[in-house]
Amino acid sequence: DAVILWTRVTAPAGDVEVVWTIASDAGMKAVVDSGAVTTNADRDYTVKIDATGLAAGTTYYYRFAALDEQSPVGRTRTAPTGKVDKLRVGIVSCANFAYGYFAAYRYLAQQDVDVVLHLGDYIYEYADGVYGIARECDPLHEVITLDDYRNRYAQYRSDADLQLLHRQHPMVAIWDDHEVADNSWSGGAVNHDPGEGAYADRRAAALQAYLEWLPIRGGEDGKLYRTMAYGDLADIVVIDTRIVGRDEQAEDSADPALDDPSRSILGAEQEAWLDEELKSSKATYKLIAQQVMMGQLPQFTNTDAWDGYPHARKRLLDTIVDNNIDNVMVLTGDIHSSWAQDVTYDPFDDAYNPETGEGAVAVEVVCPGVSSPGFPEGLAGLAEGLVKDNPHLVYAELTSRGYVVLDIDEERAEARWFLVDTVETPSAKEHAGGVIHMTAGKPGIVLVSEG
Repeated sequence: DAVILWTRVTAPAGDVEVVWTIASDAGMKAVVDSGAVTTNADRDYTVKIDATGLAAGTTYYYRFAALDEQSPVGRTRTAPTGKVDKLRVGIVSCANFAYGYFAAYRYLAQQDVDVVLHLGDYIYEYADGVYGIARECDPLHEVITLDDYRNRYAQYRSDADLQLLHRQHPMVAIWDDHEVADNSWSGGAVNHDPGEGAYADRRAAALQAYLEWLPIRGGEDGKLYRTMAYGDLADIVVIDTRIVGRDEQAEDSADPALDDPSRSILGAEQEAWLDEELKSSKATYKLIAQQVMMGQLPQFTNTDAWDGYPHARKRLLDTIVDNNIDNVMVLTGDIHSSWAQDVTYDPFDDAYNPETGEGAVAVEVVCPGVSSPGFPEGLAGLAEGLVKDNPHLVYAELTSRGYVVLDIDEERAEARWFLVDTVETPSAKEHAGGVIHMTAGKPGIVLVSEG
């Protein structure tokens, strides 16, 4: 019955009154509600309206007016309640302005989806030329202060394809590490050193800018995790594996810290919350929207992912198994490549049967980056070998950018990858990637097409 409407007034001075209007038609004739708010430099001239009293599962249109100017008309949609027959979700992550253009956002904007999940790395904090040279960064230096973060968000939001995506679909967003600094954890980051000031100050600045610039409700205490209910069909449980509770990453796969059962990727409070959300969910599908890969890849042990927190992963899998929770799908970003796999305790143990899916506790869909680079082109052929050598892995595409559309109904969940041929030009072409199915009530996933 509510949705966040967002805008920003560009380059004003002093207090500015902004009038907002929400209607049930694109022509803005059937006005549902309206009002006025004041914005100023204290919130970087951003505006967030929590429009309430709306009908569930309904498309609305909205517009802003300020300083004798009108914004374009935006479109949004409330979540449904009760019995829901189908849901389409767009999934994106990892959009690096410096690395290239955001054609994937444009193509997703043109899709018929109910909501977009942004799984993090909405911005990157690097200085100009450090990670990508296709487009110049603003500011040119690494972002550290509140003004720095605000300027970087303003630059990203100047991109026409990102504007189009926000204007066409509601977005549920959660941050990853680059909204603060590379390889963040609760008390620091690899890309933060003492010469850049206190990490707590940097994190606070990053959080303030994130809450100003993203259409997100609440989160002032840094707890961005939450559940979005879509009737009886799906609960989207959005978690923060990065900032709020993560213990520092292990050095490598030989680090004794990996054997420490007390280490957590979520923190004790969020772990307990996630367990209760999963146990109490009555929805057919439980979609865990998160950042770093959960499934195992023994050939590339990544201590920044769930592989670096094996006891935390086991605790989550135990919760799912011990409470007979079915139809759990993990939606992941971060790694700039496309993957689909069963999530198991051990994919090489006889308790898991890759032919039938028996022994799979959940399934995982990993979306590619919007513009951030995947594996080098010379390693494109590695995907075939990884699928062959890992019985739980059914799909891997390592080099292309793009997005995923998840289409679910009572009987099955289908994930389709859509890939773009380049990020070096805004006129990139789109082509089909892989397609996987999960049948409701049955473990495991099946590859339908490699694209």
